[in-house]
Amino acid sequence: MKKFLLAVASVVLGAASAQAADLAAHYTKAPVMAPAYNWTGFYVGGNVGGQWGSSDPTTSTVWSPSGYFIGNNVRALNAVGAQHVNSSSVTGGFTAGYNWQVNQAVFGLEGDINYFGFKDSATGSAKYPCCASSFTVNSSVSADWLATIRGRIGFLATPSWLIYATGGAAIADVKANFNFTDTDDAATESGSIRDTRVGWTAGVGGEYAVGNGWSLKAEYLYVDLGRATTTSTNLTGLTQGPFPSSVFTHSVDLKSNIVRVGVNYKFGGPVVARY
Repeated sequence: MKKFLLAVASVVLGAASAQAADLAAHYTKAPVMAPAYNWTGFYVGGNVGGQWGSSDPTTSTVWSPSGYFIGNNVRALNAVGAQHVNSSSVTGGFTAGYNWQVNQAVFGLEGDINYFGFKDSATGSAKYPCCASSFTVNSSVSADWLATIRGRIGFLATPSWLIYATGGAAIADVKANFNFTDTDDAATESGSIRDTRVGWTAGVGGEYAVGNGWSLKAEYLYVDLGRATTTSTNLTGLTQGPFPSSVFTHSVDLKSNIVRVGVNYKFGGPVVARY
């Protein structure tokens, strides 16, 4: 009986030792750390898209006892002088900025300068209420370039996918020309505006990091450059005038919607490890 028990114990101990040795031979590696994209750093890029803008240029005058117009004629001119133009064009240019990533939030400062391509004109004519003669008012508005300086604040939907809001200053060189012509004595008046306007812009966008510092973005911006105004007293006719008391006021505003896509390249910056 003792021999039998010893034999059984030897078999059990041998099996346990073999199992322990087998377990010791298997192990699991720690997962390899992969680099996660970090948005902190300086970047440059380019963009291309389209702009759809509008402007309301106006020409108006006032009645004066020594002026050219009588009351009803002033009202008719002011009504025709309230004009509207639309413009759409391709836009594109260059971008530079810097981002700071704090956990899942990204804060940034970005500037860009772009070809804007805003250009349009309007013409209106009418007869004076008093008489058979008529008049015409012409307006033209253009802005060749647009620059913005904007803050950005966003959050990371994934380590590579940034969704952001942006807003700041918009700057453009706005040009407008105005002409009034009258069939009576060929009376004419003209005015012009050229003003580097500083307005505001705001929008939203998304940017996706594709790796090695490169990212792709798409964004929408609304731009409002406010209104500029000038006056003139140069109304004169072929045989009459001048009429300095007939003061003309010209003004122009400019608003635009911009949709564009772009590519950015970020220089250096830290790399964060992830499992």
